Amino acid sequence: MRSILILLGLLLSIAFASATFPYQCGPQNCQFGQVCRINNGVCNCIPINDCHEVSLSTKVIGTWVDGSRGNKRYTQYDITITNNLNTNIKQIYIATDYTLRLRDHSINSIWNVNLLSNGILTLPSYQPSINAHASFTFGFILEGTQPANLNVLSVSF
Repeated sequence: MRSILILLGLLLSIAFASATFPYQCGPQNCQFGQVCRINNGVCNCIPINDCHEVSLSTKVIGTWVDGSRGNKRYTQYDITITNNLNTNIKQIYIATDYTLRLRDHSINSIWNVNLLSNGILTLPSYQPSINAHASFTFGFILEGTQPANLNVLSVSF
């Protein structure tokens, strides 16, 4: 029992040490609750509530129980990234956490977005930017009915 507790403590330490925050924003490190805002190559960490350039909205497309997967409940979501600027967004990075429980833990359950190995979402290669006052939608299917926590880490324009 003691070795299990030690192992659990070690795993928790590794998880906290490898968390997304702080993250690099030019010469600065942004903390939890901040967005790296890059305007013409100039980086600033700003409070997430002050980032009005971009917004994320979540829409439930449907929820169902799948008998072929042990009667598990799944929910399909569309996430819309809206550019509120008069200029194009060149790149955006969106953080996720344990709530991004993809159906069957499969990359086939997420589309129109790149899921990096560290759990960060980015625009796909065929959508290199989001035009001024335009939006882009991606989607995924999650196990359960709890929506994924998504936060803008960085936006470049």
